Amino acid sequence: MANTYDFGLVGLGVMGRNFILNVADQGFTAFGNDVNEDAVATLIEEGGDPSKVNADVEVSNFVAALSKPRKIMLLVPAGKVVDAVIESLLPHLEEGDIIIDGGNSFFTDTDRREAYLKEKHINFFGAGVSGGAKGARKGPSIMPGGSREAYQYVKPIFEAVAAKYDGEPCVAYLGPKSAGNYVKMVHNGIEYGLMQLTSEIYDLLKKAGGLTNQEQHECFAKWNSGRLQSFLVEITSEILAQKDDLSDGDLVDMILDKAKQKGTGKWTSQNAMDLGIPVPTIDIAVSMREISALKSERIKADEIYDRPNPESVVKDTLANKAEQALYFAFIMAYAQGMHQLADASKEYGYALNLGEIAKIWRAGCINRAALLTDIPNAFKAPPDLANLLLSPSFSEKIKETVAATRELVAYGATNGIPLPGLSNALTYFDAYTSSRLPLNLIQAQRDYFGSHTYERIDREGIFHTAWEED
Repeated sequence: MANTYDFGLVGLGVMGRNFILNVADQGFTAFGNDVNEDAVATLIEEGGDPSKVNADVEVSNFVAALSKPRKIMLLVPAGKVVDAVIESLLPHLEEGDIIIDGGNSFFTDTDRREAYLKEKHINFFGAGVSGGAKGARKGPSIMPGGSREAYQYVKPIFEAVAAKYDGEPCVAYLGPKSAGNYVKMVHNGIEYGLMQLTSEIYDLLKKAGGLTNQEQHECFAKWNSGRLQSFLVEITSEILAQKDDLSDGDLVDMILDKAKQKGTGKWTSQNAMDLGIPVPTIDIAVSMREISALKSERIKADEIYDRPNPESVVKDTLANKAEQALYFAFIMAYAQGMHQLADASKEYGYALNLGEIAKIWRAGCINRAALLTDIPNAFKAPPDLANLLLSPSFSEKIKETVAATRELVAYGATNGIPLPGLSNALTYFDAYTSSRLPLNLIQAQRDYFGSHTYERIDREGIFHTAWEED
């Protein structure tokens, strides 16, 4: 058994087990490791043939089973667990071996680990994996970053297990150091935005149009066959049709309205602020999850304040406008995420290819959407496109849908229906497309109280005014 298996994986939870079985399905032999004996036994049982899929709780046996250079993927919780697993592997590894962190690690942690392992002549990759447990089994989107040379050893396996779009594998080498983990972080930030937007449209259809869950199921299913075709629109349709096993109603109505988070959306938002890149659709999506957690306070506040009775809207008219607004807001979410990736690429030396990133998101991942097929072309002409809003192809899509978005945002404000994601997407658009903003007043205020100086529109230089004489 020594040095015979093509691929190793540490962490045999649902994701890890599904990923390693996917590897075996593609003709590669795979060996797993986990401290949990039951997880090891489950993989061996599901694998069927130990010569193709095997596992062991002992790290030494696990490493010894792998062919050189050893290719070891970690699918364990981000943070200290990753460091602990790396330390447990190191005594058994040799120069040139490869460790791949497939979890949602923060990108600076990946940079630290890569530098640490480089000193020990071990290659380290941060590889984002999107698609959930089903994607891991049937084909995820994979976002690797690290040594380009070392990636050649991993490339055949990753291309085989990744989802395919028109025959193209949804994986590509993205760049050095933490490029892969960074792209996955922003991917998750966009995901937060898309989920928030979808939930708002669901709420609007329910409160303004009185659409039943069944009618919304049909509505989202119809949208999924058009330009809004996407994983999140598809599963929203399916969720709305799901009956509850524990009551006579629909399951969605019985789920508590408190959304949890694992931090990747927050990281995206925080880092965007560090870079000075506006991502308000992502920011508000994170904030809304935090507001949702204040359930008891929201109940008390609801009892204090009156809320308008929503003015009824014709269902078909509302659904048509909602489709346009959701499409508009989806574009804004992708535009903000891509803008952040472009700036981070320069700041951190990733040399990211934004069109390539859009391509590997077209299948397998949570953010997969028909909209992504247009993004690679947008970044080809011109290749240094600063923002999707400046692309001729996307500007036409935006012009067609912005009016409906304005109507729904205004309706929500008048009728007390919170649409923070939609309204922030619209505000972002209005601000980005305004050649003159009122920030001249802010600069004057800063100079008034803090002598921070300002620039003028009619001449070069830095100026300060003595606003108030003693």
